[in-house]
Amino acid sequence: QVQLVESGGGLVQPGGSLRLSCAASGSVFSIYAMGWYRQAPGKPRELVATITNGGRTNYADSVKGRFTISRDNAKNTVYLQMNSLKSEDTAVYFCNAQLPIKGYWGQGTQVTVSS
Repeated sequence: QVQLVESGGGLVQPGGSLRLSCAASGSVFSIYAMGWYRQAPGKPRELVATITNGGRTNYADSVKGRFTISRDNAKNTVYLQMNSLKSEDTAVYFCNAQLPIKGYWGQGTQVTVSS
């Protein structure tokens, strides 16, 4: 079992920045990748960025050059630095942890980009 707790969401103006955090607890030694996904109203959940234990990253085309995913293995925490935010980035952002048998999800944190 893995528990994920996200934080850092909120309201920001277009062009602004936010940093999301996701702290993992439980069977963290089994996690081989973590990532961020988002879901806007009326749309399916989509991948934002992932990072493996080895530090390999993957980004959705829509966020490349604006978002950066990183992890602190000592703290079992993954971060998503979001810069140059746009209105279309508005969504609930979910943290994900992948284990060999299954994946786990956080409860989600709302990000709203609006003037």
